[in-house]
Amino acid sequence: MNYFYVVFTVLCSIYNVGDSKTIGAIFDDGTFLLEAAFNLGILDASQNEENPFEASVIKTSPGDLIEAENGICSLLENNVLGIFGPTSKATMKHVQVIADYLEIPHIITEPMTAQNRNWSAVNLYPNHMAYSQVFADIIAMKGWTDFTIIYEGAELLPFLDNILNMEDLDSQEHIVISVVQLPDGDDFRSQLKTIKASGSVNYLVCCSRDNLPLFLEQAQQVGIMSDEHSYIIMDPDFHTIDIDPYKHGGSNITGIRFFDPELDEIKQFTAAINDKVKELSEGQIETAIEGQTLNLNLALVYDAVMLYTSALKIMGLEEGGNVTCDASETWSFGSSIINFIRTMEQDGLTGVIKFDEDGFRSEFEVDVLEVMAHGFEKIGTWSMEDGFTEMRKIVPAVEQEGSEYMKGKHFIVLTALSAPYGMLKESSLKLESNDRYEGFGIEIIEELAKMNEFNYTFEIQEDGVYGSYEPKLKKWTGMMEKIMDGRADFAITDLTITAARQKVVDFTSPFMNLGITILYKKPTKQPPDLFSFISPFSYQVWGWLAGAYVGVSVLLFILGRFAPEEWQNPYPCIAEPETLDNQWTLANSFWFTLGSVLTQGSEIAPIAVSTRMAGSMWWFFTLIMVSSYTANLAAFLTVESKFYAIKSVTDLASNPYGITYGAKRGGATFGFFKESDNLLYQKMYEYMDSHPELMTQTNDIGLERVKSNDEDYAFLMESTSIEYMVERNCDVAQVGGLLDSKGYGIAMKKNSPYRQPMSESILQLQEQGKITRMKDKWWKEKRGGGACADDDAGSGDAQPLVLANVGGVFIVLVAGSGLAVICAFFEMTVDVWMIARREKLSFKEELMAELRFIFSFSGDVKPVRHRASTSSGSGSKGSKKTNILNDEEEEPKEEDVDPVPTPRSERSSHSRHTSHSRRQSNVKQMNQFRKLIKEKSVN
Repeated sequence: MNYFYVVFTVLCSIYNVGDSKTIGAIFDDGTFLLEAAFNLGILDASQNEENPFEASVIKTSPGDLIEAENGICSLLENNVLGIFGPTSKATMKHVQVIADYLEIPHIITEPMTAQNRNWSAVNLYPNHMAYSQVFADIIAMKGWTDFTIIYEGAELLPFLDNILNMEDLDSQEHIVISVVQLPDGDDFRSQLKTIKASGSVNYLVCCSRDNLPLFLEQAQQVGIMSDEHSYIIMDPDFHTIDIDPYKHGGSNITGIRFFDPELDEIKQFTAAINDKVKELSEGQIETAIEGQTLNLNLALVYDAVMLYTSALKIMGLEEGGNVTCDASETWSFGSSIINFIRTMEQDGLTGVIKFDEDGFRSEFEVDVLEVMAHGFEKIGTWSMEDGFTEMRKIVPAVEQEGSEYMKGKHFIVLTALSAPYGMLKESSLKLESNDRYEGFGIEIIEELAKMNEFNYTFEIQEDGVYGSYEPKLKKWTGMMEKIMDGRADFAITDLTITAARQKVVDFTSPFMNLGITILYKKPTKQPPDLFSFISPFSYQVWGWLAGAYVGVSVLLFILGRFAPEEWQNPYPCIAEPETLDNQWTLANSFWFTLGSVLTQGSEIAPIAVSTRMAGSMWWFFTLIMVSSYTANLAAFLTVESKFYAIKSVTDLASNPYGITYGAKRGGATFGFFKESDNLLYQKMYEYMDSHPELMTQTNDIGLERVKSNDEDYAFLMESTSIEYMVERNCDVAQVGGLLDSKGYGIAMKKNSPYRQPMSESILQLQEQGKITRMKDKWWKEKRGGGACADDDAGSGDAQPLVLANVGGVFIVLVAGSGLAVICAFFEMTVDVWMIARREKLSFKEELMAELRFIFSFSGDVKPVRHRASTSSGSGSKGSKKTNILNDEEEEPKEEDVDPVPTPRSERSSHSRHTSHSRRQSNVKQMNQFRKLIKEKSVN
């Protein structure tokens, strides 16, 4: 650890470019008390400092998120070294989110039940689980078997957790607990009368200090404060209220406190707070704490400042994070400060301040008080290590802790032959003592022994039982029993840290984190699908592709009718035909688009600009789609699909294929399912409990059953053990994610003086990366590790293309089609305008006539309504043609001359000729043509 501090100090000194050591705070309590405690802490921390700390305080309205956000952003602009406050839970969480995102240390002194260990925050308020244990132990000390919990709000329920889960393991008596919530407002008499009627005489009261005097007063009024009634008050500031009305009532009232208000340092701090409040208020009306006892919140703020500034001094950090709310950069030292503080231990007004492995303040000491006729009397103390200790009990002196105390001592270390934690060494020589063993756990003990300079001897737990509580025998078994009896000093293997075990033994910090998961056979190869050629596209894309095919085909059919250039002379030899043909029939349109999709083409080619534009867009669309299909089809044909019978614990529980499953008998995995309140896990526990034949004695037996072809079996076990087996057994695999999160630790006797130095050494090994290297060595290298190549790595399953992958091509197609429609309408309009101008007709009437024909969908033949030879004053075009054919000047015969243009009303009927009349007209024209040729040849 010293090496880490030196390196960190050097790094900090390199980055220190400023002189200001500013610490920010946001207070929304509406008073000057917290600000005064904060400023006093800054002043005391700055004594004898060349570069003193500075306080930057922003006061906001209670619960105002916007003001709180503006406040922290303003503080960050001042390059602060950390953020304290606020006190309101809503604004505190909002500030914490910002601080966590920017990795700015956030110091909290309020109860926070939803705190996460990964937050960039340190909370000096006692953890709710440990806090509830205080009162659970006091209840056990009092021997209550029937009591009522009276609480104020739902936010206080987490502080009752261990109390609600109390069990009496030493007798057959059951603890009866009633729970009553106080209503909003200031009248609790109705609920108190109901409690009185129930006959309950023992009460655990969980309400705020502000409402506590009112509650006790109304309880006295209702008549439940006589000699037969007992109270346990959970509020830590209980000792600050006026207890004179309840001294002589006869009720036994018990509470706790974190510090003795009669101590000189507490009195001096109280006086300093009052002076600071007067200074800050500047004559304003402000309630100080003169005549009152210092409350826990003010003491925690002061302790927090002293703890945080001590960490900064040790680390040599004098420059803030230089981050802002608008920037995405985070403070690189923020998390290091938080982690360092969590390893510190310091005395404060509220006692010894230290944190557990999760970063919570679970280890603290409180005084237990009772109300006597003369006032409060201290009857005992409580700590996490010792529980409740009466004052008249002689407490033996605690031996000196630390690695110096372990130096030269000899310890018995208990382990089990469980690969890779403890194994017999493979050697042709006869080995003795510790030389017989090797493994991950063995190597950890070797490293710890070197660091703390102690000696050790390994003993093997022959039956392989790690230990659990047996209610029938009323005793612990296995390794736990030997540790509790003192027959071994330490126990190391894949030993899970559980709440039940931690009540009877101590564990070091976890040297490995893991979770429960499933060991099962590797997925089998799935036979190819007969219709696998459909797989490259999702069904949605196939549907859109079919829609695009139909839509573009119909669009080409319509555009062909619009575009004038698509109406062509069926007989090129006749200069002025009576009808025009169109190639874009509905069948031809579908054939053209189909030929493009299948890359075969067709004999149809668009002529007009609009149809060419639509056709080009369709060709581009098909190019992309066909290329995408071909590429993805290759992936589907080359990637080997596999059949997964189960993919998660949900699949295993539903058991669709009749898969049986089990776990190690009496192990922590089975205990997890037994104790879980999850309905799915409870269902699995009932299944395993009703099928004891599925449980195994060891993990190796479970592995063999999984590999066996005689049964379809899945084995539930810790993920680290599965990782080890998968590296060496190529026909099994881990299935699904982790069901929980826990750790392996080294067990030792309760209240052992070696827990702290061993935990610190384990943390140091983790920081140096040695434990990671050990794991790689024993998992992937030694004893056949790495034998199974991960044939699934990087391959993955080929996925069908969805609409999101090819949606852009559809958009291009739609846009191009839209432009083609506009172009076709423009071409048709221009053609109609030119005809109307040449024939001197109404443009509107000509346009309506053309649209009526287009949307009549009467076929692919269009009668020519206005031929050039019939134009007024123009017979010259027809005469020129006749003269060429006859090679002389003669008037055309009457039957050879085109009829005079008919009126508009007659043209409309003319436009509705059938295909039969069209064929007759064409035959007539051909006969005239043959006649002219014949006359030419005679002449």
